[in-house]
Amino acid sequence: MKKLWKTDAELFTLARRELFTAVVGDVMDKLNLRRQFLPPQIQPLAPDMFTIGRAMPVLQADFFDEGDKPFGLMMEALDDLKPNEIYVCTGGSHRYALWGELMSLRATKTGAVGAILDGYSRDTKGILEQGFPCFSRGRYAQDQGPRGKVVDFRSAIEMEGGIRIAPGDILLGDIDGVCVVPRKAERAVFAAAIEKARGEKTVRQAIEAGMTAQAAFKKFGIL
Repeated sequence: MKKLWKTDAELFTLARRELFTAVVGDVMDKLNLRRQFLPPQIQPLAPDMFTIGRAMPVLQADFFDEGDKPFGLMMEALDDLKPNEIYVCTGGSHRYALWGELMSLRATKTGAVGAILDGYSRDTKGILEQGFPCFSRGRYAQDQGPRGKVVDFRSAIEMEGGIRIAPGDILLGDIDGVCVVPRKAERAVFAAAIEKARGEKTVRQAIEAGMTAQAAFKKFGIL
């Protein structure tokens, strides 16, 4: 069988053209990877935002004063982002924003392709003007400076529901949420997802032509 992609760049281009979270999630269900979606409250700032890239996990914790090092390791984590990586953060309470306009600008300069936050983002107008893909629990201006710090990065993290994200896992986000594709399963997941997405186009055409849902599922095994 011909390989559909050889590099991350080729895979990500293919995914941007043909894939979406629902089809990738369906395939992972079939592969018994059934806890791969981040909490549904994590949504894109704009409906048309899409991101796919390698996870750069970041661990946040609550603090109650800025101390000698405001933000903890946040700036080190931000500057350590690599091309096609996504800053994905969890760990603190939901009392302050984890991401903003200037962070988006710096991330863009590193070649990063998104931020996914188990918390809030702020500076919404500036982020939207940049078009930087940002997924969060919502918009909230309160600063993390005197309230939270990054305590670690490039280590595995876990979000609500036991969803684990390891460095280098692939994250895919769109209007329906964010899913995690484990590195060890990525080739099987994406090959099957591309096949399913292409099959769904055939089913759509059949239904548009008048085929019933039952007949379509019986013939194609997709609905």
